[in-house]
Amino acid sequence: MPEKDSATLSYDDVRAIADLARLQLSDEEVTKYAEQISAILHDFQKLQAVDTSHIGATASVLPLKTIMREDVAKPALKPEDAIANAPQAEDNQFKVAPVLGDD
Repeated sequence: MPEKDSATLSYDDVRAIADLARLQLSDEEVTKYAEQISAILHDFQKLQAVDTSHIGATASVLPLKTIMREDVAKPALKPEDAIANAPQAEDNQFKVAPVLGDD
């Protein structure tokens, strides 16, 4: 018996994957998916055969640049300015309803 190509899925493989995914596939779908997934796996085998030892690891092929502005310290707001639009305030602090109790 010839050795099975590791990139070729059998119909039983497809059925087992479908069972794991809780999918009910017809015989036609099993045939179709076995062919399609096997073709994808063959393509990945071709990619694995490419020598990439001379290419450094990279997280992105795009140039790195930040779109954020520099973080520059500025004077803080005065308490009365910070609470100017607050619905409720007391003693230059935001006044909110209790969260954990009735106190």
